[in-house]
Amino acid sequence: MNLTFLGTGTSQGVPMIGCGCRVCRSTDPHDKRLRTSAMVEVDGVTLVIDAGPDFRAQMLREHVKRVDAILLTHEHTDHVGGLDDVRAFNYFMGCPMPVYAEERVLRALQSIFAYAFGKNKYPGTPEIEQVAIRANQPFEVRGVRVMPIRTMHAQLPVLGFRVGGLAYITDTNLVSSASKRLMQGCEVLVINALRREQHLSHFTLAEALRLIEEVKPARAYLTHASHQLGLYAEVQPTLPPNVTLAYDGLKVAVGNAAQ
Repeated sequence: MNLTFLGTGTSQGVPMIGCGCRVCRSTDPHDKRLRTSAMVEVDGVTLVIDAGPDFRAQMLREHVKRVDAILLTHEHTDHVGGLDDVRAFNYFMGCPMPVYAEERVLRALQSIFAYAFGKNKYPGTPEIEQVAIRANQPFEVRGVRVMPIRTMHAQLPVLGFRVGGLAYITDTNLVSSASKRLMQGCEVLVINALRREQHLSHFTLAEALRLIEEVKPARAYLTHASHQLGLYAEVQPTLPPNVTLAYDGLKVAVGNAAQ
C-alpha cells in the first residue's frame, strides 16, 4: 500500500493570502501546503481522502488517471470544495464518481452542489454516486476494506479512516478510547497538528504527540498544519525519531496489515 500526501495545510493553506510571516514567505517547498487530502493506493485500487479546493491541482501534480472512490471526513469546504472536478474522471472513466460519507455530509453535498443533483441537470455537471457510511462500521471499495473511525471536530462529528496498516485522522481535537482501539496496531498513523497554541477544534502539536504515544504506531505523520506551526526546517528536528511533519507530495509505503 502506498500513501501520498496530496495536501498538508489547514483550511487557508500555506502561504495564507495576505500574510507576510516568515513561513508564508519561505522558499522551502516543504512550507508550501495545499488543503489537506491524501491518496491511498492498495491492490490496484485508488482511494482519495477528501477533495478540497486544491483537488484539481493535486490530481495534476500526481498525474492521477483513475480514482475508484473519494472518502470524505466531513463537509467543510476545505475538504469537499473541489468535488466539481470529478467531471474529468467521469469523462475518462465513463462512470459516476463514488463518494463515501455519512448521511449528514451527503445531504450537505446536495445543497453545496445542487446543480449536480437536480432533475434537469445541465450537460457536463459532475456525476456523483453517493454512498452512505457509518462510523465504526466497515465497508469495502472494490475489495479493499475501510473502517470509518469516529472523532470530534469541536462539536462536529467527523470521520477518520483505517485501511490496513494505515490510520488517517484529521480535523479533530477529541478521539475516544473506543476510536483509539480501532487505531491500535497500525503501522502508520496520520494525525492533524495545527499549531502549538490551543485551538477550538484541532489538536495542537503537543496533543498530537500525546496521541501518538498512546496509539504507538511504528511511524507517525503530522498533517493539517498552519503557518503558525512554524518552518518545516525548524519543526522537524524537534520531533521524536518516528514522527515526521508531512509535506505535500510525500509518499509513504505502508504494509497492508490486517485490521
